[in-house]
Amino acid sequence: MGLFGKSHEKDPKEQVREWTSQLRKQDRVLDRQIRGIQREEEKVKRSLKEAAKKGDKDTCRILAREMVRSRKAVSKIYTSKAQINSVSMGMKNQLGVLKVSGALEKSTEVMKYMQNLVKVPEIQGTMRDLSKEMMKAGIIEEMLDDTFEMMEDDEDLEEETEAAVEKILLEVTQGALGQAPSKVTDELPGEEVLEGAVGGAESEEEEDISAMQSRLAALRS
Repeated sequence: MGLFGKSHEKDPKEQVREWTSQLRKQDRVLDRQIRGIQREEEKVKRSLKEAAKKGDKDTCRILAREMVRSRKAVSKIYTSKAQINSVSMGMKNQLGVLKVSGALEKSTEVMKYMQNLVKVPEIQGTMRDLSKEMMKAGIIEEMLDDTFEMMEDDEDLEEETEAAVEKILLEVTQGALGQAPSKVTDELPGEEVLEGAVGGAESEEEEDISAMQSRLAALRS
C-alpha cells in the first residue's frame, strides 16, 4: 500500500500469535521465580531446624516469618500464572473472532487480567508493552496506574503473620517446637542431633540468616 496506507500495521493473526508466545515466555519467567524462592525456602527451613535444636526462639521466629513471606509471594505468583493462562485463552478466542468477523474485538476479561499483570514486578515491563499493543489493536482500553494497590499488604500480613508463624513452627518441627518455649534437641522427629560440630559460630549463623533474608527479599521483589 502507499505511504499513507496501513502497510506498517501487523497482520492481526500474526500479532495475536506473537502475544501468545510472549505470554508463554512470561509464564516460564514466573516458573523460574517460584523455583528460586522455593530453593531459598528449603535453606531457611534447614536453618530453622538447627535453631530449634539449640532452643533459639528468636531466630526460629525470624526464619518462620521469612517462610510466611516466601509462601505468600509464591501464592501471588501462582495467581499471576493463572491470569496469564486466562489472557492466553482470550487470545485463542480472538483468533476465533478474527475468522468470523475479520477483526479483533474488545475484551473486558482480557483487560481485567492485564490490569493485574502489569503490576507484577517480575514481568511488568513485558506486560506493559503487551498492554499498549492490545490497546492499539482495540482489545483493551487505556489502563490507569494503580499506585495504591500495595498499601494494604503490610497490614494484611501483620494480621495473618503470627498465626502463620506458629503454624510453620509446628510444621517444620513436626510439633516438637510449637511455641518454642524451651530448648529442643533430640526431640525433633526425623533429625539426627549434631554432636559437638557447632561451636562458636553464632556470628557466622547470623550472617547466613541475613544473607538468606536478602536473597529471599531479592527474589520476592
